[in-house]
Amino acid sequence: MTAAAPPVSGRQQTSFLDPTVLARIGNLELLARTVVEGFINGLHKSPHLGASTDFAQHRGYMPGDDIRRIDWRLWARSDRYYLKEFEAETNTNFNVLLDVSPSMRYGADAESGRPSKLTYACYLAACLAYFSSLQRDRVGMATFDHDVVDYVPPSMKHLRLILHTLDRLDHSARDAKVTPGKSTLDPPLRKLADTFRRRSLVVLISDFYEDVESIMSAMAHVRGRGNDVIVFHVLDPREIDFSFNESSNFIDMETGTKMPVIPEYLRKQYRELVKAHTDLLGKRVGESRADYFLFDTSKPLDKALFAYLGARQRFNRVR
Repeated sequence: MTAAAPPVSGRQQTSFLDPTVLARIGNLELLARTVVEGFINGLHKSPHLGASTDFAQHRGYMPGDDIRRIDWRLWARSDRYYLKEFEAETNTNFNVLLDVSPSMRYGADAESGRPSKLTYACYLAACLAYFSSLQRDRVGMATFDHDVVDYVPPSMKHLRLILHTLDRLDHSARDAKVTPGKSTLDPPLRKLADTFRRRSLVVLISDFYEDVESIMSAMAHVRGRGNDVIVFHVLDPREIDFSFNESSNFIDMETGTKMPVIPEYLRKQYRELVKAHTDLLGKRVGESRADYFLFDTSKPLDKALFAYLGARQRFNRVR
């Protein structure tokens, strides 16, 4: 893994949100810190965005804590340093549910430096977990294909474990060998819904290669528990615009089925089908009072962080 990344100046911060640049950073924790700190600096606000003013409890000062949060009156009485914690910082459970099915490995392009969907999703999950950890959230994560693969329960101490799990996934995503396998959202989401013991903020990241109504039925297991759900639909740019030129055999990474395709004959029909799918999915997710965002793997991560921040602030207001 790379030991360090180039320094980030004000003008360079935006470039470090570009996935092709991020791919050069071998350390996922460093990557998440680079993106999140650049994002926060761009907002010109404190890292503790959207914090509630409802006091919850004190906790002992730890090296690295923001001294502005020290309760100086309590220090005057006890001669010890304590930090104030607030309701929004202690009562939010944040969970990332990440699709690791075979189709998510598509898209790695050595020539352009563009990452696969799974690598991009790992970057996104790492940044969201890091950002949420700064908000004093309990952060958790689960990965799934046709079943739950990894599960890290929400905790204020589990950021490193999440980053380690994602780092392992990221390296596996770069492996050219992909074993086809059909995945579906319903069984893993049904199982994971039972683990949410309290209302949570849930981020679901997938390429959603499934019928829309089946997706909504699976999401209902999570949404029906009172959780707030944010859907990040991740696709490779070529899956959206079908910018292929040469005739070749296309392989379904979920089933292994091969199909000979002449791109110029199918491009218009393909684009219409993809747009119909994403439009309908966005509409149905919105009707379920969840948030839906479509990203391709060439998009900078700041757009996803802004989308998450808006949803998070709504979550804190209605909690």
